[in-house]
Amino acid sequence: MRYQNTRMNGSAVASLHSKVLEQIGRAIVRGELAPGDPMPNADDWGAAHGVSRTVMREVMKVLAGKGMVESRPKIGTRIRDRSEWNFLDPDVLAWRYGSTSSHEDARALFELRRGIEPLAAALAARRRTPDDIARLYTLYERMEQAADDNDRFTDADLAFHQAILRMTGNELVGSLAALTETAMVISFRLSDDNPFGQRPSLPLHKRVCDCIAARDEDGARAAITELLDLAEEDVRRSLAARGGGESRV
Repeated sequence: MRYQNTRMNGSAVASLHSKVLEQIGRAIVRGELAPGDPMPNADDWGAAHGVSRTVMREVMKVLAGKGMVESRPKIGTRIRDRSEWNFLDPDVLAWRYGSTSSHEDARALFELRRGIEPLAAALAARRRTPDDIARLYTLYERMEQAADDNDRFTDADLAFHQAILRMTGNELVGSLAALTETAMVISFRLSDDNPFGQRPSLPLHKRVCDCIAARDEDGARAAITELLDLAEEDVRRSLAARGGGESRV
């Protein structure tokens, strides 16, 4: 019984830590705490959130690891400039793209993807193996089967795009599959309410497969660029519908 209570207490502390981390992280991302501003006194903040000084200290360590705050002797803990933040950190991405996203946010996501995926598709076409191609077509078939189910389609779509990054034969590019996972999922989610569903993107996904299989580097690069253009247009329409106005992404 004592062991169970210890586990429950540990879980409760971890849950509280996560809750406070999210509250403070979102406050920083929203600009409620601006770069250069001192963080509130740990004791005061801890009392306001009902947590111990130890929990607050751990939260500050996590935020520092994400590049969002820094602590200096005699100065205390302050918010760092946004240019220092790790915007590819999954938590930072989730805080930034939480309940609302702007056209500028969407544009940033697709600029990131355009800077990575067309090159990856070309390298995959140059270096792919028979096993790589078999896996890519299997993932495409999963997308076909899930085209009318947004959640299942998103999982398959993510696996498809990550597989291409890992097929490049470049470990540095391949590691971007994990690094950009959250960014990809967010861009997929932003287009979920496309009234035409996900089927319109299937022919382009198939073209990407065929070009990589044929070792057509230029074709693979062009196909995935067109796929990103289509996805960005879906997101533009979705955000315009939610916000009641069209803005250039």
